[in-house]
Amino acid sequence: MAEVVAKLRQGNKEFEILVDLDKAMEFKQGKGDITEVLAIDTIYTDSKKGLHASEDDLKKAFKTADPYEVAAQIIKKGVVQLTAEYRKKLRDAKVKQVVTFLARNCIDPKTNLPHPPQRIENAISEVGVKIDEFKSVEEQVNNIIKDLQKVLPIKIEFKKIAVKIPAAYTGKAYSILREYLKKEEWTSSGDLVVVVELPAGLQMDFFSKLNSLTQGSAETKEIKE
Repeated sequence: MAEVVAKLRQGNKEFEILVDLDKAMEFKQGKGDITEVLAIDTIYTDSKKGLHASEDDLKKAFKTADPYEVAAQIIKKGVVQLTAEYRKKLRDAKVKQVVTFLARNCIDPKTNLPHPPQRIENAISEVGVKIDEFKSVEEQVNNIIKDLQKVLPIKIEFKKIAVKIPAAYTGKAYSILREYLKKEEWTSSGDLVVVVELPAGLQMDFFSKLNSLTQGSAETKEIKE
């Protein structure tokens, strides 16, 4: 168990707790039980000096003095101290996600064939591509590809799809359409007709989410160019 400090500033005071790093990060993502996260069920103003937060300070800052309720707020809203080992684990996992995404969604424009994962991984190391372990692959993939293009001919293969959503499901479905939306049109009956463009490797996942939100009533057609 890696025991680290999680902290949060409320007003003019900083509050700290000692936590299990892995369990704290899981809890921050909405998983697990707060009672399993705390190494010690004590709230500090300075854990190194062993200075405990007073009950009055806790109530003023968090509206409660219950250590578990306070700890939950600190982890959710504050900063969990990460060890170098944990950061490396996060980065390694994110690099694997990036490599998998690029191998599924990108091609060599010279051959129109995908690159093997190992070739992509080697190029990432060669260029020293900056990969943020806290951002999604989709958020940073364009910058990653620009860096890789210095040593590797690579581009994302996109699919353009026409989608028609019945009026009853437009509210629910719009959330997943918005990210890839290129064109939209509302019919007189309230149906939504759109054109989306998304990486080829995300097509099946997109269809699955769309069918789930519309109970299979969405109509889709790939647009060939």
